[in-house]
Amino acid sequence: MEKKPFLTLEKAKEIAEIYPTPWHIYDEKAIADNAIALNKAFGWNKGFKEYFAVKATPNPTILKLLKKHGCGVDCSSYTELMLAEKCGFRGEEIMFSSNETPENEFVYARKLGAIINLDDFTHIEFLEKCAGLPDKICLRYNPGGDFKINNAVMGSPAEAKYGLTPAQFREAIKILMKKGVKRFGIHSFLASNTTGNAYYPELARILFGLVADLSEETGAVFDFVNLSGGIGIAYRPDQENPEIEEIAKGVERAYNEVLAAKGYAHIKIFTELGRYMLAPYGALVTKAVHFKHTFREYVGVDACAANLMRPAIYGAYHHISVLGKEEKKSDYVYDVVGSLCENNDKFAVNRALPQIEIGDYLFIHDTGAHGFAMGYNYNGKLRSAEILLKSDGSFELIRRAETPEDYFATLDIYEEFRS
Repeated sequence: MEKKPFLTLEKAKEIAEIYPTPWHIYDEKAIADNAIALNKAFGWNKGFKEYFAVKATPNPTILKLLKKHGCGVDCSSYTELMLAEKCGFRGEEIMFSSNETPENEFVYARKLGAIINLDDFTHIEFLEKCAGLPDKICLRYNPGGDFKINNAVMGSPAEAKYGLTPAQFREAIKILMKKGVKRFGIHSFLASNTTGNAYYPELARILFGLVADLSEETGAVFDFVNLSGGIGIAYRPDQENPEIEEIAKGVERAYNEVLAAKGYAHIKIFTELGRYMLAPYGALVTKAVHFKHTFREYVGVDACAANLMRPAIYGAYHHISVLGKEEKKSDYVYDVVGSLCENNDKFAVNRALPQIEIGDYLFIHDTGAHGFAMGYNYNGKLRSAEILLKSDGSFELIRRAETPEDYFATLDIYEEFRS
């Protein structure tokens, strides 16, 4: 699969005249089209709703764009709940999925009327004491062991810190029913960044079976099944992207065979897709500013791991295009590096690229999710601007770049740092 930038060199230069690089940029039309396609694929389920994972791209413009297309939000912290509220999300448009949750976060989630997704058996008593139990509640399920598809291990739930064991899940349903909870949801996340089409259908079949069994065993009324995230994207050109239509058809088959066949066709399907919804439709644009010729050939750029952590902490691959040189041969080999005082501050290692010159703009693909969001201020680095490339070809600043004043803001306890 060929990876093409959604930004031209001419447009990058136009933007850079106003907003110096580096910056993250997002493709408005592609984001909207993807949300429409997801809703269409799962249109067979009348209650379907995508709860976009705020942690992936916590920007108000992005959240409001997704809201226009029927998406809710998945929040995991107090400030994400604040962001959701400020963007106009209310009540059951918000899913609150957190772990080791402080009291004030449960209180705030209850105030907003969010659907609360409990991560641990002990949180039942904790939530009841600090905020009271709602009429409807969700529980996160962890089956333990390894999660396999066609005998291939996709994830190891037993090693994850999330969710209730099967025995705890059953006991929790019974306890919550005694305490007056009337309706339930189930949530589970067993694998990350899957690019095949089998993950959601396999997960769905597991959860649908559990819901049917518990409904018959306990009389509990399940309102929804939340398949969470896990659908990935093709970061590498030689990978294939998942096919959402095929995935949705696989989930539908499991739904009809396991739930509808037993009289549970009212149950809604929810998803919490961050990476799939946004990653391919965002990029980090940075400029070549230095060369270094030592044991390797280095291209130094004006971005660093503070702008995109994934390569540094995961060794994650992000494809790189040199704007204006997309058709040129990749016959030079570089390490593309930033300026942090850390040797892992590398966007690419031994990467074949066209010959790069000082001033060239590099388009680092697939940063629309977990890109800007994971930024930090190590080495006193300031986080970049975020820009929306609009459907009509214009562009809009949707987050300004940080300034030194922002960096020193929490030091206003000292007189010399007060403005």
